[in-house]
Amino acid sequence: MNMKSDIYQQLKGILVNYFELPENMITPETDLYEELELDSIDAIDLMVKLRELTDLDIEPDSFKQIRTVGDVVDELQQLMEA
Repeated sequence: MNMKSDIYQQLKGILVNYFELPENMITPETDLYEELELDSIDAIDLMVKLRELTDLDIEPDSFKQIRTVGDVVDELQQLMEA
């Protein structure tokens, strides 16, 4: 498996297990706010979970432009490669 696929699977697990979202709703194109109905508090909770998972220092500003599941994966991949 490649890193992007691993990140996607872990992110999907967080969305299913912690946010109780149906797995079939989650694709790389899924909009976090429109389709999954996450709000700003959920976004912060997601960022905290991702910090725990990756041990990366994820800055809130880096999440301001994120709209989709794929955007999260891309951002995490960039942080991990930096």
